[in-house]
Amino acid sequence: MRDDELNGAGLADEALARRLKALACTAPLHDLDARKSKLDWADATVYQMAEIALHTIDQVTIAMDFDTGADHQQVVNRLKPFIAAQAPGRHPDEHERVARWVLDNLINVGTADRGFRRVYGSVDASGAYQRRAFDFKLLIELAAPDGEVYLRASDEAINVLVGALDTDVESAQIAAEVKLENLIVRGRLADAKLAAEQARYRTVQYGETLRAKLDATRRDVRAVDWDEEMPALLDSALSHIEARFRAENAILRNITTARDEAEDPDRKRRAAELVDIVADCISRHTQLQSRVQAAGATFRAEQDRQQFSGPPRRATVDLFGQLLVPSLELPIADAVRPVEAFFHGATGLAVPTVPALPALVSLLLRPAPERDKLVGEIPEPELMPAESLDRFSDEHWRRADELLHLPDVPRRLSGLLAEAREIAPDVAQLVALRAVHSYSPEVGAAIRQGDERALLAVDDGTVLQDEQFGGADLLLTSALIDRGGDPSTRADEEGEPA
Repeated sequence: MRDDELNGAGLADEALARRLKALACTAPLHDLDARKSKLDWADATVYQMAEIALHTIDQVTIAMDFDTGADHQQVVNRLKPFIAAQAPGRHPDEHERVARWVLDNLINVGTADRGFRRVYGSVDASGAYQRRAFDFKLLIELAAPDGEVYLRASDEAINVLVGALDTDVESAQIAAEVKLENLIVRGRLADAKLAAEQARYRTVQYGETLRAKLDATRRDVRAVDWDEEMPALLDSALSHIEARFRAENAILRNITTARDEAEDPDRKRRAAELVDIVADCISRHTQLQSRVQAAGATFRAEQDRQQFSGPPRRATVDLFGQLLVPSLELPIADAVRPVEAFFHGATGLAVPTVPALPALVSLLLRPAPERDKLVGEIPEPELMPAESLDRFSDEHWRRADELLHLPDVPRRLSGLLAEAREIAPDVAQLVALRAVHSYSPEVGAAIRQGDERALLAVDDGTVLQDEQFGGADLLLTSALIDRGGDPSTRADEEGEPA
């Protein structure tokens, strides 16, 4: 075989590998339609899951900017009208559940790395057939600085939408712009909308390329070629932005003219949609320009930070993938040793409860530090007198004491309340409170306070007939407190029974 035939065979094999990778990126979408009949919570055969998945990637891509991405709930809300159009007779809750199921499968929830893997074959230089693994992701979950989790579409997902893989971003963008302008001039607005959306996807992909390079620079400045590759990329990016600004502004003027001069409502609506899409492309190019201009400062700042950050540290342990999953696959007798070794290393050294003797002696023999100069005499604060928060005055307490002094014959609470109201309403309130507290008096507290008598209340079953209070009409009396002396002697001194 001649050399040109060998080169042709190599090119054909490389093109075949690219097409196999492109086909692999669509496999998760076809799996959704293959597995929808196995769902036990709904009859999902009516839904076109691959179409919903493509629409999901479309919504995430449109919502992306340079720093953040799409919110989960926002994507679900945008998917529900599209899903409802496929099954209008189903409940809205089922539509939302289908949207969340498709979104979770595109993220590949339930796997450790949230990625997909497909095996394809290629022929090497010796002519041998080798199987290779292609790892990719469609939707990626990332955390924002404020703690929120957002979605971004990967390069593979954008290529699935656009319908091309392993293409040059700049040439694809120029081709899309030229195609868009020609379609607008010829009045084919429906085809122009599709071309405009493809141009926007290419713009997003160009920004993703720059963002990936800057993220790699923040992790390790040596991983990115800032001598030749990145300066050339930034120069081409600025040239790209300048050319796109001129082209998109010219296209925007043509679309605006077509929208204003159109008499057909459908044509006017499509022209208005094109205006929004091209305006969004201009906004994305503005963001991309600011990032390109700040890329050099980012490189210099990261170079200084990483140069003086010390030696590299060891990578953190993946508890799920490196410890938990392998340990669960082992028998208990074999899993105990690595788990104990991990926890012994993770808990650290035990801190002693008391210092060692040499440290204690040096601490005690250390000279006292010199005190700073005093700040001066502390002024005496002027305190305001505290406000009295008592509801009952001293006069109220005195009159209540007179009514509740019952040494001889017990009295009913109803009669005492009637006499108290003649004095003041607050006196009646105080008498009622003291009567309730006397139902189970604390004699020990009265002894500690030095009280001579304690008020006692007894419930004999009589109902209190009162306009303000309810409950039992208690029998109240006051008893003399014996502090350990002779009861008869105290009775003679007081003239009252003990």
